[in-house]
Amino acid sequence: MTTENEDPTLELRVRELGQLYESLSLESLPGLQKFYAPQAQFQDPFNDVRGWEGIERIFLHMFSTMREPRFVVDEQVTQGENTFLTWRFYFWLDAMSHTHEQCIQGATHLRWQKDEVQGWQVCLHKDYWDAAQELYEKLPLLGVLMRWLKSKLRA
Repeated sequence: MTTENEDPTLELRVRELGQLYESLSLESLPGLQKFYAPQAQFQDPFNDVRGWEGIERIFLHMFSTMREPRFVVDEQVTQGENTFLTWRFYFWLDAMSHTHEQCIQGATHLRWQKDEVQGWQVCLHKDYWDAAQELYEKLPLLGVLMRWLKSKLRA
């Protein structure tokens, strides 16, 4: 992990959040709430929500639709009040394959704000990953169309 921040409490907070994501389960999901500001914004290719209820709903949906979802955080870099994570997300989704675990690679931008009582909290969580390459191309029917389209657009 690379950290360029004067506040060691933020460095600790970043490390704790990364560890929680790597061990995230339905049972540990409530522990995420302490890391997010009350009106934190969460964005990914499919969602854009504000507040813990919306964030929790995204993760509850993940646990209800995927088997054995898990994150592996590869790198964490913090500069000022911004953290960037690179990660791999592993899961089983029957619509994609009954025999192969799926993997999506992506990155997350976290913006932190310091609350006098709660300490450092995430006010923005934005995930970046290529839904077309990482997901759509792997689907049985849609994948054929996506790969064909990609071949036609390739230089």
